[in-house]
Amino acid sequence: MQKHLTSTINKLKAVLAIFAAASCLAPSLAQAVYPDKPVRIIVPFAPGGGTDLIARTLGAGMSQELGQTVIIENKPGAGTIIGSDLVAKSPPDGYTIVIATFAHALNPSLQPKLPYATDKAFAPIMLIGRSPNVLVVRSDSPYKSVKDIIAAAKAKPKTLTFASQGNGTSAHLAGELFKNLARVDLTHVPYRGAGPALTDLLGGQVDMMFATAAAVGSFLDGGKLRALAVTTVERSPALANVPTIAESNVPGYAADSWYGLYAPAGTPHEVIAALNTAARKAVQMDTFRKRVEDEGLVISAGTPAELDRYVRAEEARWRKVVKENNITVD
Repeated sequence: MQKHLTSTINKLKAVLAIFAAASCLAPSLAQAVYPDKPVRIIVPFAPGGGTDLIARTLGAGMSQELGQTVIIENKPGAGTIIGSDLVAKSPPDGYTIVIATFAHALNPSLQPKLPYATDKAFAPIMLIGRSPNVLVVRSDSPYKSVKDIIAAAKAKPKTLTFASQGNGTSAHLAGELFKNLARVDLTHVPYRGAGPALTDLLGGQVDMMFATAAAVGSFLDGGKLRALAVTTVERSPALANVPTIAESNVPGYAADSWYGLYAPAGTPHEVIAALNTAARKAVQMDTFRKRVEDEGLVISAGTPAELDRYVRAEEARWRKVVKENNITVD
């Protein structure tokens, strides 16, 4: 009897152990099913600009790979800080990510009181690609070259205006660097995205804009805007006949634009890997390449570590530029 009772107890213990092990495995199994609901890409600019265009084209491709809807949400303001802060404070589960730009690397140098620590709040996913900014004016503008801009700015300091998609963005700093190296005084007019800035440029409220190639491609093709120069060291393959600012009497000038994906810090490695794979496949689709490569974007599609290295180098480079040129936000 005692032996039978001991055997029964041992069997019961074994059954309980199996249930305990299964309960421990359950969360892991649940976490492994990613994604099981829509993924949000936060665009920290207003609709209608280059970042918005790239995010929507990318999101469509990622949706096919992930098997879930990818929703694009525009959260503009404060030089991308509002949208970035939303992602920094989101659950680290891979369902809310941000498409970051030049401002992500620059804000730590310009904004002493960010609501998040840039180097600790985000987990890199992928560097989408890099592209030039383009100095553009209206097609009916009297300015037909960078030399014309410099001459007019020196003749009437502070009267010429340049638009940007917000303080601390690549367009803003491209203009500030131009002011410093060309030794001219232009007035910066920030907007809450490239869309509103381009609307006012086309409407004659501002004189020029250092816009992303993705944002102005259709306006250049349609003859509504004229490209005077690109901001990269070398000419852009997409705008081969447009000179660089450096070769237009502003030696040493260079300012790239870039796009990258980040998740909140603490997002599981397997989720980052799934997002990287989906993004990498999306940018290799013909629909994405045809939409963005003609507008100057050179696709990268590398590892999370590549994005991390690139942005850390950019932050260090622009921190030096900001300090040496006493650049501040308006």
